[in-house]
Amino acid sequence: MTQPSPAMNRNLVGVVSLCAGVLVFSAQDAILKGLSGSHAVTLAIMLRSVVGLPILFAMVWAEKGPQALRTKNWKLLVARGLILLTSYTTYYMAFPALPLAEAVALFFTSPIFVTILAALFLREKVTLKAWGAVIAGFVGVLIILRPGTGLFEPAALLSLFSAAAYALSMVLARRYSADEPTTVMAFYVNAVYMVAAAGVALAFHLLGVTHAAHPSLEFLVRPWAVPDLRDLLLMGLCGVIAALGMTLLTHAYRLARANLVTVFEYTGMFWVPLWGFLFFAEIPRWTTVTGTVIIIAAGIFAVRNSKA
Repeated sequence: MTQPSPAMNRNLVGVVSLCAGVLVFSAQDAILKGLSGSHAVTLAIMLRSVVGLPILFAMVWAEKGPQALRTKNWKLLVARGLILLTSYTTYYMAFPALPLAEAVALFFTSPIFVTILAALFLREKVTLKAWGAVIAGFVGVLIILRPGTGLFEPAALLSLFSAAAYALSMVLARRYSADEPTTVMAFYVNAVYMVAAAGVALAFHLLGVTHAAHPSLEFLVRPWAVPDLRDLLLMGLCGVIAALGMTLLTHAYRLARANLVTVFEYTGMFWVPLWGFLFFAEIPRWTTVTGTVIIIAAGIFAVRNSKA
């Protein structure tokens, strides 16, 4: 029998690592949706970062040494952290108002936004096939959003905005941060999360903004409350999840071809409806399923045909 080549083995391990990382991150989405009715998103992000930061520091130390954090690109890394904070905050804000599967499906338009932004800012050549995929992806978005039917939920726009901001952070990483280890980039992102989330919460407190009519805005402006032991452990678990998930995804992209493993990012859409059903009794609408299939197909096609 023919033995698998080393490249084949690396690709296989990379795919398994990526699928495991996506599974781990999907659990965080379920946790934060569960917390969205009783705590502020800024508190969850801050506590997650407090737990994740020492883990990431240890990873930086093991990979490059602590001196790697003294980088000349720190301003760009902080800016990217603020963009990612905006992305994930708006992503989590959609959770109280949307079924989990719908919020995540709309976020998966990020590869489509990457294609658009890479063409605009990186001057990457995009094929006509890839532009067709972009258009198809937004058809899928319209199917999920159902504009003009009376069923449209404005919080869905938060997921779309989150996907666009996430795509911008990826484009910035590709253009400006090629020399930085992934662990250093992740450390800066988490440090920004911790400081900025606390700063946003303090600003709302000083301005006296403590309540909002819409559940998404309420999740943002709600005053911090001391979490009970269960909620505290769940928020801390998110920090472990973030560090572990980042490690698995980084390992995947280092071992296997990027255009191969990227496709498996979409395995998250197998887990999210399961968590929604098990923990929140959510059953995806047929429009969500149809739109999700179109978005996933368009995203994969756009990634594979983005360059001529």
